Amino acid sequence: MVDDETRDRMQALEQRLAAARKAQDPKPRTDEHYSMANMAWRMVTELVAGLLIGFGIGYGLDTVLGTMPIFLVIFVLLGLAAGINVMLRTAKEIGAEATDAPPKTKED
Repeated sequence: MVDDETRDRMQALEQRLAAARKAQDPKPRTDEHYSMANMAWRMVTELVAGLLIGFGIGYGLDTVLGTMPIFLVIFVLLGLAAGINVMLRTAKEIGAEATDAPPKTKED
């Protein structure tokens, strides 16, 4: 059986250990919070990636089928539309993070 003095000392020791552990906890990483410039580069990269993928698919189809400008134009425009769609989704995510609200979907 443990007497009251020992119990009090053990509780004081546990409190000091908890305070020491809390002081040793790693600080939250600040580099996970992206700046607006990083977000802008992300959006530009998404747009350019959509254009390049559309260009590659269109050029490849035109080369294989021998119809040079048709598929190139169609898929570059589709790539542009896809890039803009991804950019808008990213902008919606940024806006939702800024207001700490979930992003709205089509059902909302």
